[in-house]
Amino acid sequence: MVTLTVNGKQREIIGPMALIEFLEANKIEPRLIVIEYNGEIIKRERWDEIALKSGDKLEIVHMVAGG
Repeated sequence: MVTLTVNGKQREIIGPMALIEFLEANKIEPRLIVIEYNGEIIKRERWDEIALKSGDKLEIVHMVAGG
């Protein structure tokens, strides 16, 4: 198990898991979010390269459109 913090809440996931796999497993639409991984904004092109590990911190921000 991997323990990480997602938007301020501790979560346990089966690991290892790539960041993109985490998004897919949690049905998070990648086109509508920005991710901060351990204090750094990560470009979408790198989401499949990032292997989540215990102690990681994710902030997932959903963009909202409207007018």
